[in-house]
Amino acid sequence: MVDILAAPQQAKTDSKADSTRTLAAISAAHWVSHFHLFVLPMLFPFLKTQLGVGYIELGFALTVFGVVSGLTQAPIGYLADHIGARKVLLIGLTVGGLALIMLGMHLSYASLIVCAALLGLANSVYHPCNYAILSTHMDEARMGRAFSIHTFAGFLGGAVAPAIMAALVAWVGGLGALVVAGAVGPAVALALMVAGIPDASSADRKEDGGAAPKQSVITPAIIMLTFFFMLLGLSNAGISNFGVVALMSGYGVTFSAANVALTAFLGASAAGVLAGGYLADRTTRHGQVAAACFGINAVIMLVIATTTLPTVVLTAMMGIAGFLGGVIAPSRDMLVRNAAPPGAAGRAFGIVSTGFNFSGILSPLLFGWIMDQNMPHWVFGASVVFMIMTVLLALVTDRKTQGSPEGSSEAPSRT
Repeated sequence: MVDILAAPQQAKTDSKADSTRTLAAISAAHWVSHFHLFVLPMLFPFLKTQLGVGYIELGFALTVFGVVSGLTQAPIGYLADHIGARKVLLIGLTVGGLALIMLGMHLSYASLIVCAALLGLANSVYHPCNYAILSTHMDEARMGRAFSIHTFAGFLGGAVAPAIMAALVAWVGGLGALVVAGAVGPAVALALMVAGIPDASSADRKEDGGAAPKQSVITPAIIMLTFFFMLLGLSNAGISNFGVVALMSGYGVTFSAANVALTAFLGASAAGVLAGGYLADRTTRHGQVAAACFGINAVIMLVIATTTLPTVVLTAMMGIAGFLGGVIAPSRDMLVRNAAPPGAAGRAFGIVSTGFNFSGILSPLLFGWIMDQNMPHWVFGASVVFMIMTVLLALVTDRKTQGSPEGSSEAPSRT
């Protein structure tokens, strides 16, 4: 894996104000991406009644979203590196918004599937484009914190989506809620154009005044990180999506107590992301950070899986696990940046992000099957297995980073 010091660096010409404006703009785009992820699920009761379909048909729309997003992440990464991440990001924001507006103006099941596909396509632009721009234009000494703020903005978009959609439905109805939620995409795209966010593409990386060297992005490190992202997704998906029902059916936890425990897990994750940004800026051992956090989490989840805990203890342990899971997010992103050849950040993040998409497709089937087999303890037990696999893979990745002969002791600068 390419060492962090060999990763594509920015020319130190971006002022602090420019960097702050860029980070704010890209974080706003990430907020939109997570907000749009929750628009359709939050409207399922409305859509079920209006379309006269069951939850299986509605769930199929989310499957379409996941498949399209997973298949297009890597191609979008290549596109961002070749024509510019700024253009692709603006197009993605607009396409995602127009898809929801279209559904609100012409509601049918066929339109729902088309909308889900377009939302999946739009979703595929955010990680490749956002990380390519941040990798190029953020101060190297604060890169981890920049990644953490960007990730936190996405968490926040998902956290406020239920409340916003509920308010919109009460205000303008279900169809109006779709249109208003969709309008957020083009509105933010316009705001980013006005703010003048910078671009990032292969053409932005030069060495000695020449063209950026072409290197293969499909490296063992990138393949390994794709599996790493998939394991991360699988480790958290069971807890996030099935934790409440597992606690209720397997441990006798009340509905309210189970939701409080899950809220502690998710809320602490967001706080952990911000803390992890400072940590990522103070170490190059990002794999060891991830391994340590997930090693502790594996122990915590093993205790939860095998014992019945008092509500206060359960909530505290879920909160600690969530915090540590959030801490590793910036280090996770730095690992990808380390592995990206010069001028290929978009492609690298596009490829590894497919790991999340695969976990999003696999996890509902796996954990749903576990619950159907009346094995709620294995919701947490399976998470332990995935966490242990994540620890091992993180340690191997870290060894490759530190031992890479391609690393150098000084960061190359752009001119």
